[in-house]
Amino acid sequence: MRLLLLGCTGFIGRQLVPTLANSNHELTIISRKNNPLPKIKYSNQKLNFLKFDLTKQKSWNDQELINCLSQSDGVINLVGEPIAEKRWTRQHCQKLKDSRLNTTRFLIEAISQLRKPPSILINASAVGYYGTSKNEIFSEESKCGQDFLGKLCEEWEEIALEKPKTTRLVIIRMGIVLGAGGGALGKMVPVFKAGLGGPIGTGEQWISWIQLTDLCQIIEKSLTDKSWSGIFNCVAPKPISMKDFASTLGQCLNRPSIFPVPGAILKVLLGDGARVVLEGQDVRPKRLMQKKFKFKYPELDQALRASTLTEHLPVINSGK
Repeated sequence: MRLLLLGCTGFIGRQLVPTLANSNHELTIISRKNNPLPKIKYSNQKLNFLKFDLTKQKSWNDQELINCLSQSDGVINLVGEPIAEKRWTRQHCQKLKDSRLNTTRFLIEAISQLRKPPSILINASAVGYYGTSKNEIFSEESKCGQDFLGKLCEEWEEIALEKPKTTRLVIIRMGIVLGAGGGALGKMVPVFKAGLGGPIGTGEQWISWIQLTDLCQIIEKSLTDKSWSGIFNCVAPKPISMKDFASTLGQCLNRPSIFPVPGAILKVLLGDGARVVLEGQDVRPKRLMQKKFKFKYPELDQALRASTLTEHLPVINSGK
């Protein structure tokens, strides 16, 4: 398939791009940078890069971008400012919204004007859609949370739903993604290796997680299997408490996990954004299980060991 990739040059993209390229898809990657994936080795591949700021409406008036969109069989939209990396000031909250809502809105408007729109759109969302709870179990049918992140995800998804009728839509509500060299583990592993790791907050909050390899396989399956449509919770079957997550990570690294991080410190650093880490949710992949998706890493210890090994440069095979 000819695929247009938006927001796929970060932590997830470093594995997603080789996964898709090695399956012989033709990829055009949009980024604000000239060389957005310097760690990926590739040669003789149908792999193209275009430089645009997709949060700016004027970018979507560029004929090169429109031509590329019109020639694409599918679009993967993962654009979004990281949720829990900066303090949630009013300005930063607006940036979180604009990066998701504006880009998706401009994309849907552009797709809707095409004579032949892409046959498939995969649009990101997050399990933050459900809000937080200590006791409730969430599936794809659960109601939207009423906090900032829940309302943001709801609006984000509603914009994507305005796609043309001929475009199949898959919305991936992602949990915490575990993988080497980035994401949540990218911040936690150095602390644990220094012997200073431990649970965050009370340790009782739920973590709904997924290993990066499984997430990439879900995305690829969504592209090629026309029976996949609608919303999918992209999480492993077994959520875990923060306390047990920290203990398992410590065991994988052969380091202690006895130094808890007080919630008050995180609130100082992240403001209201600390809720993403301090208050969790128990999310289950009901629809993935119905589709009989086979997780490569269904257990946390397996996922962590795969994610904390020495990172190798991803390679795009030149033989396809």
